[in-house]
This record gives sequence, C-alpha cells and structure tokens, in this order.
Amino acid sequence: MGYDEQLDRAMAEKSEIDAEESRFDVPDPNVRTEGNFTVYENFPATLDRLDREQRHVLQFIQNDLGTAAQIDENGRVRLTGEFDADRIAEALDDYVERYVRCPECGLPDTNLVEEDDVTRLKCDACGARTAV
Repeated sequence: MGYDEQLDRAMAEKSEIDAEESRFDVPDPNVRTEGNFTVYENFPATLDRLDREQRHVLQFIQNDLGTAAQIDENGRVRLTGEFDADRIAEALDDYVERYVRCPECGLPDTNLVEEDDVTRLKCDACGARTAV
C-alpha cells in the first residue's frame, strides 16, 4: 500500500472533531443565596478540574468580584454579597484564560511555577513559559 493510499485510509478513519468542542470544560458554578451570602457549592469540583491551589483560585475570584470570601468545612465558598452563576462563571473564564490555558498553543496542560521570583505558566504540551 502506497503513501497516498495510507493517507486516504487514515483520513477516512479519523474521528471528526467539532471546532466548538473542547476537552477542557470547567463545571458550571452551582450557587445559591443564603442571607447576605452567595454559596458556591461545587467549588471543590472546580478546583479539581482546574488543578490549581485553592488559595490562588479563591483570591482571584475575590478580586474579580470585589468581595470577601471564606471556605467552609465542606470546601464550599461563601462570598459576601449576591452573585449569580453567570457572574462567577465569567470570573472563572477569566482565570482559565490567564492562569490555565497556554497563550502559545491554547491547551490547558499547564502548571504555575516560580522562577526567579516570577510566577510563570509552564506548558507541558509545547514547553512555553509565560510570565503571569
């Protein structure tokens, strides 16, 4: 079997990938209002998916929303004030773009590393290192 035939066969057998489909999806925030607080119920699941430190993600969300927050004994976040799921999802999207996805290749296979007192996003897929 020649090269062209092998290429045709491979192209015919490959799976179709939807351009909108992503292998990296952050769970939608499950939030509820409790008095003067917004409780982010599935924060632990979000942390697992992001593979980032709890303190780092929480600090970013607090700064983005302009509020204070605490983590309860179950790992849920209690945000001071009322925020809907869309607003929290928007903050998470900003976090992912800044601290999870590689700016070079767009993949989420990254780690935050400290190099020379600078926090960098190190991509395991393409090897890029970007200051954040």
